[in-house]
Amino acid sequence: MADLLVKPQGTRGKVQDVTPESAGWGYVGFGLYRLEPGDRVAEATGGREVILVLVEGKARIHAAGQDWGVMGARMDVFEKTPPHCLYVPDGSDWAAEAVTPCTLAVCSAPGKGGHAARRLGPEGIELTQRGTGPNTRWINNIAMEMHDVADSLLVTEVFTPAGNWSSYPSHRHDEDDFPRITYLEETYYHRINPGNGWALQRVYTDDGTLDEVMAVKDGDVVLVPRGHHPCGAPHGFELYYLNVMAGPRRNWRFVAAPEVAHLF
Repeated sequence: MADLLVKPQGTRGKVQDVTPESAGWGYVGFGLYRLEPGDRVAEATGGREVILVLVEGKARIHAAGQDWGVMGARMDVFEKTPPHCLYVPDGSDWAAEAVTPCTLAVCSAPGKGGHAARRLGPEGIELTQRGTGPNTRWINNIAMEMHDVADSLLVTEVFTPAGNWSSYPSHRHDEDDFPRITYLEETYYHRINPGNGWALQRVYTDDGTLDEVMAVKDGDVVLVPRGHHPCGAPHGFELYYLNVMAGPRRNWRFVAAPEVAHLF
């Protein structure tokens, strides 16, 4: 099994590069570029569809034979404003040139040729509350099941206030038994405010064969191949994460952990 906690490599260029091969699974890929003005990057999608997320900063984007202009608006992810995103189908390519310091996420999964390139947000993405009390968090749904914008990918942003829990009550989506539950691999790209803080994520199965608790820092990625995966933000540290999910079918169905089933 691949290490579940993936640290960034460097501070400029491609600092995260999770592939199905490196993760030891079959669907989800996640890359992250940290760019300075004038930096250029380009990739071919091959057999995979991609959603580009301008996490921070602005970049000029060319993709699927079109010039999409300068995309991006928020300079700090913790502004919580809706992100600028772009869907790029399989069998095409994309290129980005940073206009400002820029953090660009590349979310990928197998493509089926079912969707054309298109902008996703900021229009239509609205910060939405989920949970109550110390389980409150705020969601920017980018490409979830209710959005017919991708063949495989499910992508969302989550902001968790300091002192709160998130991806909780604990749940799993690691069996292909629709409509009871779906098999979805998942990555978490974590950001912490302030940047020298930390948060916790536990990934565990009911039988205990997988049980890891990780102290995540700003820029870390956590892999969730199976099991439950709650997060906790200590008092004083605000938590953001960008989720990427994909599996055999584009539906999100989960089962609660037995110890918290009464909370659903």
